[in-house]
Amino acid sequence: MRDAGYTGRVTLIGDESHPPYERPPLSKAVLAGARTPETTHLFKGGAFDALGLDWRRSVRVTRIDRERRRVELADGEPVSYDRMILCTGGRARTLDVPGADTASVRTLRSIDDAIGMQTAMGRARALLVIGGGWIGLEVAATARKRGLDVRVVETAPRLAARVLPPALSDALRRLHEANGTTVETGRSVKRFDRTPGGRVAATLDDGRVVETDLVVAGIGLLPNDDLARSAGLVCTPAGVVVDAQCRTSDAAIFAAGDVAVTPNRLARASIRLESWQNAQDQGIAAAKAALGQDVRYDPLPRFWSDQYDASVHMLGWIEPAQALVMRGDPATLKFTAFALEDGRVRGFCAFNAARDIRPSRRLLESGATVEPAKLADPTVDLATL
Repeated sequence: MRDAGYTGRVTLIGDESHPPYERPPLSKAVLAGARTPETTHLFKGGAFDALGLDWRRSVRVTRIDRERRRVELADGEPVSYDRMILCTGGRARTLDVPGADTASVRTLRSIDDAIGMQTAMGRARALLVIGGGWIGLEVAATARKRGLDVRVVETAPRLAARVLPPALSDALRRLHEANGTTVETGRSVKRFDRTPGGRVAATLDDGRVVETDLVVAGIGLLPNDDLARSAGLVCTPAGVVVDAQCRTSDAAIFAAGDVAVTPNRLARASIRLESWQNAQDQGIAAAKAALGQDVRYDPLPRFWSDQYDASVHMLGWIEPAQALVMRGDPATLKFTAFALEDGRVRGFCAFNAARDIRPSRRLLESGATVEPAKLADPTVDLATL
């Protein structure tokens, strides 16, 4: 909003004590001890103060009064608004099994979570990760690089099954097993108990008992849409519904990031994108829309993950059940997988194939028709297609 020239009052309210920060490093560099938590702050030096915000830290909003256009805070003070942007994100889903409330079962979402987990890893020999999605796998990779014995337990028949086709799930599994992580799919934990020696005993659904020092649950994200729902804004189970201007069902209230359900042409549906890229881009779009600028937010879904020494970069839209065109051999863990529709690239995943990203993106954005055989042939320059 400041970059767009707005000089009026901007109130930023959040229930965390830290200034705005980036979350992706938390499961990697911060958890590994390679970066301090302060390096994740979005604004360095005096840049944050220069924004001239009325910053209310460690304060929770308890109610939105749409009629009076104000919000009520937990400390009792109301704050009025002309326009409001909900950037409340999401919270980590927690395990609902006996014993899961023990201090050794953790989730990773905030700086404080990362600090606590980093310290706990320093005292642990073994880690049990519940959930084979992105956050669980990144934590597993970081822990293995720190020398812990790591086991991943996933209830689905394969890793990241909600977002990836089988060939990509299989590549992730090979990556983790090649680095010494034990991966169990189609399994679940039924209960946790403390051992006499102070460790955690996890009972699996097949009756086996796995002892560990630390448990991390990476089983998904729940949108923080309670405020919006209680205020009567239109929501779906996935979050707060917004249009291409990031506007909710109330013309004075906008939403962006992990809490927002946004129309997307490529997905042919309204979706909630849980990614750093979307949080940044939709935040910018919502700010401009709140200032009355012409906004048509229709993002190209983009996601990347670093695990061990591997880089996984996804762009566009790939259906979990979709057949893929492979460029390279997935067994080598260096390949690019393309999702095609009517001869056009609809999405791709570059697995340790950084050179393929730029020309593949051009193919996706141009809508060019390509022959699958040429796309799969590594001797054919992607740029010529």
